[in-house]
Amino acid sequence: MMNNNNPNKLDPQQIVAEFKEIPPMPNVMVKALSVIKNPSTGIAELAKIMQVDQAISTKTLSLVNSAFYGFRQQITSINKALVVLGMMKAKNIIMSLALKQMMTAQGSRELWEHSIKCAVAAEFLAKEFRVINPDDAFVIGFLHDIGKIGIPEHILRKPAQLCDDEWEIMKQHPTIGAEKVLQPNPNLRDLIPIVKYHHERIDGKGYPEGLKGNSIPFGSRIIAIADAFTALCEARPYRKALSEEDALKIIKEESAIKWDPDLVDVLESLMSK
Repeated sequence: MMNNNNPNKLDPQQIVAEFKEIPPMPNVMVKALSVIKNPSTGIAELAKIMQVDQAISTKTLSLVNSAFYGFRQQITSINKALVVLGMMKAKNIIMSLALKQMMTAQGSRELWEHSIKCAVAAEFLAKEFRVINPDDAFVIGFLHDIGKIGIPEHILRKPAQLCDDEWEIMKQHPTIGAEKVLQPNPNLRDLIPIVKYHHERIDGKGYPEGLKGNSIPFGSRIIAIADAFTALCEARPYRKALSEEDALKIIKEESAIKWDPDLVDVLESLMSK
């Protein structure tokens, strides 16, 4: 525990109030998010979005042309590349690279990689429940921990478990993500409640507001279990990665305590396939 009289002690609420240095959301990412949520968007419109970002265009063409290795002719048109890749995969490329650009600028490659895995898990869970669009679940999975770029680096990268005071700081990341990153972007505001409440618990002992049971947005409940399962399967400085089987066992033990029991059942069913 930190000394309460320490003048250098960080105040959790002050972290949220004073944090104004969130890097701007890449424009291509904001546009791509609106495209993902509009299934009628055509390839030509998506190509225009991709063409404004050289890194994304180059990566897309590289992925497509890798399939033509050894052939003299290569694809140079983004439109043609999108036809080869397919729309959803192309959207995922935009999301992953733009989010990586935003997060790695803060030295958070691990956060980017975790967000990708959580996005995939959330999409799978959402497909089993027709409550939220799986594509939206994928986007939210990407963005759920975006507020961690507002958490001090020494806390994010501490090679041991956090002390109580540090944990109080860490618990501000859903609020930072919702209010400092999503709120300024009109196309993302409908995601705010899901991101803000993804650490609430079924028993009401979560954060930031202690919501309980069905008062927690369903999307938040999906992200919560996708986030937890993914995190358990990843190595941490203070523990090894768990197997999927051991991670599922822990999730099941906490069913109806931390997690929506219906979602726990679906996760178990998906893993048995």
